[in-house]
Amino acid sequence: MNDNVIKFRKKETPKPPRQTPPWMRKALIIAGAIGAFLAAFAYFYITGDQTGMTSGVPQLN
Repeated sequence: MNDNVIKFRKKETPKPPRQTPPWMRKALIIAGAIGAFLAAFAYFYITGDQTGMTSGVPQLN
């Protein structure tokens, strides 16, 4: 019977986005840095590429 009545309701307040705790953010950064060094070490260990630093330097015979 009251289908034509407009109901005024308060808007729900939006919830703030979840933030990562500072200790977890720091741990993720450290883990990422260690992972990058391990990946670089594994690459050079597997490929055996040791000439990367001397590519433009002439070799003495």
